Amino acid sequence: MVKWLVVGAAYLSGSIPFGLIISKVLGGVDVRKYGSRNIGTANVLRTVGKTAAALTLVGDTLKGFLPVLAATSLSVGEPLLFLTGLAAIAGHNWSLFLRFSGGKGVATSFGVLLGIFPVEALIGASVWLLVVLLSRYTSLGALVSTAVILLLVLFRDGPSPRFLFVSLVALFIVFTHRENIKRLLQGTERKVGQRVR
Repeated sequence: MVKWLVVGAAYLSGSIPFGLIISKVLGGVDVRKYGSRNIGTANVLRTVGKTAAALTLVGDTLKGFLPVLAATSLSVGEPLLFLTGLAAIAGHNWSLFLRFSGGKGVATSFGVLLGIFPVEALIGASVWLLVVLLSRYTSLGALVSTAVILLLVLFRDGPSPRFLFVSLVALFIVFTHRENIKRLLQGTERKVGQRVR
């Protein structure tokens, strides 16, 4: 029973809207009313600034990483561990505190993957940084780095439950970035550094 409570706690952890809270505290704004209207790091950076964005990134990453760490310490087994990770991501994407709306889950997904696949996650983060530096599109970085992590896990573990789990995480990322994908194809996606206020 206690082990299953970790899944519920993961969803609640994921639901904490750090981007919204930090933007209101540091910038006095509701980040949902500006730019992409998203509560994630990229929109916080455009709307409020670097400090707020950095704090949002840390908060959103930890709310994915800590539940997975807790599940691991309780030796829940991989199926429940994976469910815990998915619950944290779902909480961010469809927050209980925001009437089941939320962000795109990139940082929270990174936190989850860092807790389960640290090497692959860190390689993915490096790829994300490289893509963003070269293209200035955070959304493109998220999509490419997710694909890289997926391929790394496939290469290491084959078509396994672990690969299936990362595939579900990747599907979450693609789903929440569907509008970004359209804008990337149309050449209208916002770049890093474009202010919206």
